[in-house]
Amino acid sequence: MCDTCGCGQADEVSIRKPGKEMGKHVHTHEHKEIVHTHSHEPGESPHHHHHDHSHAHAQGREILVEQDVLMKNNLLAERNRGYFEAKNLIALNLVSSPGSGKTSLLERTISDLKDQHQFYVIEGDQQTMNDAERINKTGTEVVQINTGEGCHLDSDMVRNAIKELNIGKPGFLMIENVGNLVCPALFDLGESKRVVIMSTTEGEDKPAKYPTMFQSADLCVINKIDLLPYLDFDMQVAKDYAMKVNPDLKFIELSVRSGDGMEVWYSWLNNLKH
Repeated sequence: MCDTCGCGQADEVSIRKPGKEMGKHVHTHEHKEIVHTHSHEPGESPHHHHHDHSHAHAQGREILVEQDVLMKNNLLAERNRGYFEAKNLIALNLVSSPGSGKTSLLERTISDLKDQHQFYVIEGDQQTMNDAERINKTGTEVVQINTGEGCHLDSDMVRNAIKELNIGKPGFLMIENVGNLVCPALFDLGESKRVVIMSTTEGEDKPAKYPTMFQSADLCVINKIDLLPYLDFDMQVAKDYAMKVNPDLKFIELSVRSGDGMEVWYSWLNNLKH
């Protein structure tokens, strides 16, 4: 189980490439220390109890403090980052809620730019090879991570997945995270940039509801602008919500379906190479 969010991960994660019957199974474990701080009467000295399990107290206040359960993840993320730099890979962590259009954005981007840039893709989903199969049709090196009941990728999964890719030329490593705006925000994968994708069908207040993800992102792509005439979506309101939690956040408005705004996205990618 993932001690950070409670999702099941150990013994459930598999990594495989399209066309392979069996995948590589990865075991990930996190541990935490619980610290209980009890309230005291005036004049009493505070004391702390360290336990490996939680207790319910009839009196006093209980504070649970995690002993940096992300420490191992962050260490491996730095190792990943060093590897990416050594291989001249620009790693992008693409995060969003389900249905925002991450895979469609990847498909079109790779199809349009594969003559200019080398792409490698890691796909993250709880189940199925569907997204990896879609990317595989573009002729791009891709590996699928299935997290089982897990709700996010972590740096160890990425480290294992990268071993399955035939990394040759420098280029872009596109990591499509599990569709979820909560837990993926906590896990550094070693990426160069984090790109959060939302769509006009999701509502303007997504950044307010899920602030940690938008705080940690470098770029916000707002997809499906071709549907704006049919929706009650206020673009400026959505940006205002996002700017409240991350004043430095950049925005790109586009439609993968119609192609509107894609050239701005491509320009942003090209600028990362310089």
